[in-house]
Amino acid sequence: MTDYPEVVRPLVELQPAHAFFVGIDSDGCVFDTMEIKHKECFIPNIIKFWGLQPVSRFAREAGEFVNLYSKWRGVNRWPALIKVLDLLRERPEVQRRGVEVPQAPRVREFIASGLPLSNASLARLVAQDSDPELANALAWSEAVNATIADMVYGVAPFSFVRESLERIAAQADAIVVSQTPGEALVREWQEHDIDRYVLAIAGQELGTKSEHLRYASAAKYADDHKLMIGDAPGDLSAARANNAFFFPVNPGHEEESWQRFYEEAWERFLNGTYGGDYEAALIADFEKALPETPPWQR
Repeated sequence: MTDYPEVVRPLVELQPAHAFFVGIDSDGCVFDTMEIKHKECFIPNIIKFWGLQPVSRFAREAGEFVNLYSKWRGVNRWPALIKVLDLLRERPEVQRRGVEVPQAPRVREFIASGLPLSNASLARLVAQDSDPELANALAWSEAVNATIADMVYGVAPFSFVRESLERIAAQADAIVVSQTPGEALVREWQEHDIDRYVLAIAGQELGTKSEHLRYASAAKYADDHKLMIGDAPGDLSAARANNAFFFPVNPGHEEESWQRFYEEAWERFLNGTYGGDYEAALIADFEKALPETPPWQR
């Protein structure tokens, strides 16, 4: 692989030590951090920075649906923000209150730009163009990070995660694959002394989850020796884009999922019996838990 951004060189240059490769999501998958991060950090700052105080109740409902309880769970913060604003704008209760929900056209341009969807990318745009919407978007994202750093700590991995990581590290090359900022990922994995089980920790600064998997695993491992572990549809999409298997950590049933992985799925992956009906049944159960239509539209 010769055509890649310099920032992802550590992923591209990873050399296989084992025949198997595993990508592992972090928030909501390894750590029970999704609820506290979104309910206490993301959503209050969305309300504050995007002028949604008059419709805060509906903003909370939209934010929780998009980021926790729908097929958009786990998506990068910028597309998630736009989805929250769009759902809010369509809601009759919000329209009746006469609240003008931001369209955020410059944020949409940023999402479509092809740049890494990170604070660093946005900061460079703000430095070039003093557009107030982009400046506000960066201030919002930085406030989210500051709130997370101040509030989110002491959240241990789910049961059976540490035991599973020990098994993975003994028989496969593993990396963290996430859309969380890298600084937060490193802090959380080091806090609980589980960073030693992975070769790299890839956050939003290094591209999308699909790109993380491609940079780290392309042409290095057989397709049936690659696995992605995640709790969101985006993790499944990233796995499929890289011809990898997918193991779902089901929202609301995370500990049961990790126990199943530890006691059953990992050995199936190693012995070649993971694909087909077994994986399909896991994914079918996973997809039932994450609807596309919000409850107020049903």
